[in-house]
Amino acid sequence: MGALPGDGRRAEARGADLRTRRGEALLLRCLTPRRREIAAAKVSPFRLPEKPIEADIVAKYFRGLGDPTRLRILEALAEDERSVGELVELLGVPQPKVSSHLACLRWCGFVESRREFRSVHYRIADERVETMIALAGTLLEDNAEHVAACRRIDAGT
Repeated sequence: MGALPGDGRRAEARGADLRTRRGEALLLRCLTPRRREIAAAKVSPFRLPEKPIEADIVAKYFRGLGDPTRLRILEALAEDERSVGELVELLGVPQPKVSSHLACLRWCGFVESRREFRSVHYRIADERVETMIALAGTLLEDNAEHVAACRRIDAGT
């Protein structure tokens, strides 16, 4: 697949030096909004200097679940797909905070969204997320007192 729609020299000249995972230049300004969205998805938003250690990525993945509000959102979405407004009402949390948490959950792949007119509806992206949360609850049943008393987790160490 060649560069879309121009070559790398044109992209750099316009300050849009974006590259796909294969190193192909993209010129997003010339694309329709839908094609721009598709093209932007092909561009890695982060450039890591080296491959991260797997344990680091797993820890970061679980930090996505490390906020009580995010867990409450996932529990609500496990029951049914919900709009941002429904989640705000159900959780009693301000809309900007709910939207911020949903953005984090979506970025990490825990939830997915769909637009319906002016509303955005969210649902669990993968049934394994529900399974993982249920398993964590089962494991916690035997260990809740120890986790609640742990000062190291609260201190971030």
